[in-house]
Amino acid sequence: MQPASSKRSFESAEEYNRGVNSLTRRHLFNISIGATAFGALSRRLQALPLADIKLGVTTDEIDEDVTTAVRFLKEFGLGYAEVRNIWGKYNTAQPVEKVREAKTIFDEYRIQTSILGTGFFKVPLPPETAEGHAALDKQWALLDGSIERAKILGTDKIRVFAFTYEKGETPDAVKYGRIYELVREASRRAKAKGMRLALENVGGSYVSTGAEAADLLKAVPNENFGLTWDPNNAGLSGEHAFPDGFKKLDPARIIHVHLRDYRFKDGKGEWCAVGEGEMDNLGQIRALRKAGYKETFTLETHYRSPRGKAYASRTSLTGLLKVIEKV
Repeated sequence: MQPASSKRSFESAEEYNRGVNSLTRRHLFNISIGATAFGALSRRLQALPLADIKLGVTTDEIDEDVTTAVRFLKEFGLGYAEVRNIWGKYNTAQPVEKVREAKTIFDEYRIQTSILGTGFFKVPLPPETAEGHAALDKQWALLDGSIERAKILGTDKIRVFAFTYEKGETPDAVKYGRIYELVREASRRAKAKGMRLALENVGGSYVSTGAEAADLLKAVPNENFGLTWDPNNAGLSGEHAFPDGFKKLDPARIIHVHLRDYRFKDGKGEWCAVGEGEMDNLGQIRALRKAGYKETFTLETHYRSPRGKAYASRTSLTGLLKVIEKV
C-alpha cells in the first residue's frame, strides 16, 4: 500500500530526464532473446484496435537512435512517438537539420509525433532581478526553438512544466501567482504560432499532483493550454492519483497522458514494469475514454532493467497492451 504523505518527490528535476548508458553487446544479445520470448504475444497484440487508443512510446526510452526506436514501435503495431532525446541530445539541443532527419525516418515508417518533449520551465522560478530576467529570456528562446522543432515534426503539442524547487524543499505558495502568470504568457506566445502547451505534473515541480494541476488549469484558462496528465508522477508525489487526483481534473483539459507503473518498497518509491506496481492503468484508461478522451497516450517507461532500456520498454509495453486488451 502507498504510505500516507502530503508530498513526496521520487526524482529531482535533474534526475527525471537522465538517460542511461548506451546498450552494450550483452544487452543487445539479451534483447534478442527477449524478443523471441515476446514474439508470439507481440503478434497477437498487433491485432488490437489500437486505432481507438493513440498509443506511443517515448523514443529515447527505447533507444537514442531514431531508426532503432521506430522499428520497435512498428514491431508492436504502434503509430505514435513522443520525441524527447534523439541521437544522444535533447531535441531542442539538436540542430534543426537533425530534427528534419528524424522526421524523414518517422515518415518512412509512418510514425506520427504525438508531442514534443521539452524542458521548458523545468527550472527554478527566476527571481525578479536582472539575472532572473536573463534566465527567463533563455526560457523564451527555448520555447521558440521548441515551436520550430514541433512544426518540423508535424505536431501542435509541446510538453512543458511549471518550474521546480530544490530537493528537500517544499513549494512556496507565494510563488504560484507569478508561475500562473508566466504560464499564461507562454500559452499566449504558443497560440500565436498555432501551438498547444501540455503541462506535465511531475515530482519536484510546483505542479506534481492532480490537485495542483486542477488549480493550475483554473488559473490558466487559455484555450490552447492543457495538461499532460501523469498519474504515476502524482502517485509518487503522495497523492492517490486514480481515482482521487483524476476526479479533481476537468478531463476536457487533458490533452496528453503518460502511462507506466510504480510501487513503494520500504517507504521509497520506484518505477517498475507495467502490471507489477500500484497504478490502476485499466481504471485510468477506462475513465478517460468514458470522459470522451480522444487524444494521445505515451508509455514513458522510466523502469530500468539490467538487460537494458529497450528490454524494459518491451516488458512494460507488453504489460500495457495486456491492459488495453481489457479496456
